[in-house]
Amino acid sequence: MIIVDTALDKREREGRPVRVAIVGLGYMGRGIARQFLRPVPGMRLVAAFNRNPVEAERAFREAGAPVPTRCNSASQLGQSLAAGRPAAVDDPALLTDAEGIDVILEATGEVEFGATVALRAIEHGKHVVLMNAELDATVGPILKTYADRSGVVLTDTDGDEPGVAMNLVRFARTIGYEPVCAGNLKGMIDPYRTPETQREFAERNNQKPIMITSFADGTKLSMEATILANAAGFRVARRGMLGQRCAHVKDTLKLFTPEQFRDGGLVDYILGADPHTGAFVLGYNEDPINRQYMGYFKMGDGPLYCFYTPYHLPHLQILTTVARAALFGDPTVTPIGRPHCDVIAMAKRDLRSGETLDGIGGFCCYGTIDNADVALAGRHLPMGLTDGCRVRRDLPKDHALTYDDVELPPGRLIDRLRREQDERFAAELRTGRA
Repeated sequence: MIIVDTALDKREREGRPVRVAIVGLGYMGRGIARQFLRPVPGMRLVAAFNRNPVEAERAFREAGAPVPTRCNSASQLGQSLAAGRPAAVDDPALLTDAEGIDVILEATGEVEFGATVALRAIEHGKHVVLMNAELDATVGPILKTYADRSGVVLTDTDGDEPGVAMNLVRFARTIGYEPVCAGNLKGMIDPYRTPETQREFAERNNQKPIMITSFADGTKLSMEATILANAAGFRVARRGMLGQRCAHVKDTLKLFTPEQFRDGGLVDYILGADPHTGAFVLGYNEDPINRQYMGYFKMGDGPLYCFYTPYHLPHLQILTTVARAALFGDPTVTPIGRPHCDVIAMAKRDLRSGETLDGIGGFCCYGTIDNADVALAGRHLPMGLTDGCRVRRDLPKDHALTYDDVELPPGRLIDRLRREQDERFAAELRTGRA
């Protein structure tokens, strides 16, 4: 998106920067804030929320920016925004409702809280950028429905793997190749990792053990693949994906055959492959003359070709996502309609009747991807809904949980949105209609 920098420079010259507020200033949120506070031409971080306001102040201080003004009312926030002073609020609703903010960046990684922020922002005409795969994978399609009604953008980011892959999908389509497979590069997966096994690594890298656990046990991978599938209209070859191993990402051309894509494109991942990060897309083009050109340019003999990006930089590339949404109404990666994949909860160990599940990255469950029609027909419990659920009966390790296996906590917005999503798209999922 080379055009973005030109458009941002124009907004800077005109004195009309895109006004951004961030919700959640954990490890990644602080990195994002630091980039915005350089400042970026044509964009400004004007306000922030964090449950601990000291962390909000820390983010600004570490970036060498003025300490934000603490605001606990709409009038105080309005005055701060009008004066061009950054603000730290004690209620995220102040940000979602404020007139002087164009984009809400939700970076908490929490499902119920994130749903509340995202929905309210959409209802108040704000573009919403999600650095919250947990939320997007659970109710992204219904949030996109609300965003369309309000005329705003809902999008995941350029810098996370779904966005990196979706950029490649769009690139492949533009140059005349049919994207047939897309996904992540992964070093390892062990679905039975827990916050205890990951504690030392998390502390060494200034991260939370539950977040690192969600990476190691495959839950985050499944959620990112679901986001990509719902944006590209792809499916999985089987529950959990194929997850084949190879030495380099280019070796994916040896792992797949065109026949595997007769029923549509796939999301998948590869293990242990250089360059160990980024995302890949396989494009199909059988034109014989074009194959000669591609062979000359060392892209292989076809008809499958591997396009890949050897990095993903969430805290940097999110700047492009914000600009694309605010200036062009262009989502980086967003659901195209009905869900195509889903992330279902699997028992990480034997579960006992009466236990309370501890959610994503915990001791009780891991999430794995499946096709959305299969998940709906089996009444499988989405991983994003597990936190706080009470187990109704003894369940064995690796059991795929269903709604019948648990009692949901009362009164949650996320459950209402998920029911609405399932009901809205049920007929399309049963028939496979796009």
